[in-house]
Amino acid sequence: MSVTVARQTELDRTRFFINGDWVKPQGTETIRALEAATGEPLGTAAMGSAADIDTAVLAARAALAKGPWGRTTPAERAEIMLRFAERLAARADATAQLVSRENGMPMALSPLANGAAPVGLLHMYARLITGIALEEIRPSEVGATIVRREPVGVVGAITAWNYPQLLAMVKIAPALAAGCTVVLKPSPETALDSYVLGEAAREAGLPPGVLNIVLAGPEAGAALVSHPEVDKIAFTGSTPTGRLIGAECGRLVRRVTLELGGKSASLFLDDGNLQTFLTGLAGTTFMNNSQTCTAQARILVARSRYAEVVEALAEHTRDLVVGDPLDERTQIGPMASEHQLARVLSYIDAARDSGARLVSGGGRPKNLDRGWFVEPTVFADVDNSDRLAREEVFGPVLAVIPFDGDDEAVAIANDSNYGLGGSVFTTDEERGIDVARRIRTGTIGVNYYALDAGSPFGGMKDSGIGRELGPEALDAYLEYKSIYVSADRL
Repeated sequence: MSVTVARQTELDRTRFFINGDWVKPQGTETIRALEAATGEPLGTAAMGSAADIDTAVLAARAALAKGPWGRTTPAERAEIMLRFAERLAARADATAQLVSRENGMPMALSPLANGAAPVGLLHMYARLITGIALEEIRPSEVGATIVRREPVGVVGAITAWNYPQLLAMVKIAPALAAGCTVVLKPSPETALDSYVLGEAAREAGLPPGVLNIVLAGPEAGAALVSHPEVDKIAFTGSTPTGRLIGAECGRLVRRVTLELGGKSASLFLDDGNLQTFLTGLAGTTFMNNSQTCTAQARILVARSRYAEVVEALAEHTRDLVVGDPLDERTQIGPMASEHQLARVLSYIDAARDSGARLVSGGGRPKNLDRGWFVEPTVFADVDNSDRLAREEVFGPVLAVIPFDGDDEAVAIANDSNYGLGGSVFTTDEERGIDVARRIRTGTIGVNYYALDAGSPFGGMKDSGIGRELGPEALDAYLEYKSIYVSADRL
């Protein structure tokens, strides 16, 4: 049973954060944000135009070329980043609640994803940038070479709605550490929480123009991607949009990082521990109501254990607590929007028509008559060629597929256009590691799945280009320059 949680009044976000100040939009378009759990109005936000994007990009360029940011040392940038982290930490509880109201993220996860993790990333990249040499001298055949790392320049960061604060900071933190300036375009589906970043940046003393935030839709996003003063695009979102961005960046010979969709597999081998697998579902499959790009919604099960696992999955999903994301007992909250709910329900209908066997869920929860809730749903006997096994649902709908032997399990896992996440469950860790090595995916866990901020994250195939997180992410925001000098420099 859900508890009644006190809710704030409506929020109005009618200005953009540009050049260190809150400025009026150049157009009149607005968007009404609705609360995922109730469908009721949450706030109103201004929507930016290409003209607003242009103003923000020019401010970012000026901060880099003329302002103090372009002359800062790594230590000076790190000091400002730590103040930025401090101001975000002071807002973390309120930010976590706001995001949960926007997109339905359960409060069991939101304080980490929208509070502690962004703060931690600022700390990590502040530490990393002060611990590396941005110049080194190497001997050459005719003298010496100064190998120098410089900021790539103005970064256009375009983020998705499912982890809005985390995805923004995954781009902002390494970009600031490298000495870049940023124009952030958040998703309209989470229209309100990005203002927290602007408020905290201003209080922290981030110089004007270093971070600019313009909420906008696809047309203004396209203007950001193609703007002549932008040097790099960092995008998290759908694969179709990523293709368009990648094509434009290729035409412009512009740096790009694309973190796109997934249809990852969780493999339960014949010696897997069932309780370990069921406990791990919170991180492998159901995290953030399965509105997660790494969600492992293809459950591949050894045929000798198939009936046992299907029955356990059905029982487990029926017992999950579905309800108000602000109730800390909730395990599955609502979908982020009415559109997203309709999308998830359409996949459930298609799976029914395909001949797959529905073993649990399959509709709206009977006790939740408002908001965008869907029951956690399990289909067994799914063929890997079915839509449910090929396409990203972005909701709690599982496709269970049997296999015979490790080779077939690997073949089915790899028979996908995507390659972002994955997991292998077995009581023999060496066997699990061997299977994991054979799967073409950017990240995979053995007996659990948990993102590691200190290691690179990204996808293969249609799941993207480039890597975020870890020290490797800094390279995406740095350019290498070779200066040929005399051997006297050695």
